[in-house]
Amino acid sequence: MKYDYYSSPIGSLLLAGDEGGLQFIGFPEGKGHLEPASDWILDGQPFAMVKAQLAEYFSGDRTAFDLPLHPHGTAFQLHVLQALQSIPYGETRSYSDIAQQIGKPNAVRAVGAANGRNPLPIVIPCHRVIGADGSLTGFGGGIRAKQFLLALEQQLDDCGDSTEL
Repeated sequence: MKYDYYSSPIGSLLLAGDEGGLQFIGFPEGKGHLEPASDWILDGQPFAMVKAQLAEYFSGDRTAFDLPLHPHGTAFQLHVLQALQSIPYGETRSYSDIAQQIGKPNAVRAVGAANGRNPLPIVIPCHRVIGADGSLTGFGGGIRAKQFLLALEQQLDDCGDSTEL
């Protein structure tokens, strides 16, 4: 596994992956904080495209990612991650919406758990999932990071401006 860091408006993000693609994005704090394992190799070269697309996203020039991804999880978790990728930029969905979308309307809590285990936040937009009442729920990078990402997308979607954390 190779890794590097990307300096973003929400802090330094750990990027990790292998020849199959990007496997992890770790936040600088919160439950999504990730440290490289002792056998991982620091190497920025494999992440040039990831960094370029993240820079475009944070500057408002990219609304979807086109990267080789290699997430791991159960079949159910991977199904939820696939559904998350269909949430349009600047929009949100509830956990119930995602459960309905994957054909498991009674699996709202399981969808929430799978969303919370997303190994590739931002790129797989779990930040776009909110409570049924519109409330912001947990996020691996913390609620402040989630608020920033949603505001960035909403503001850019509305008027093309950017926002700062």
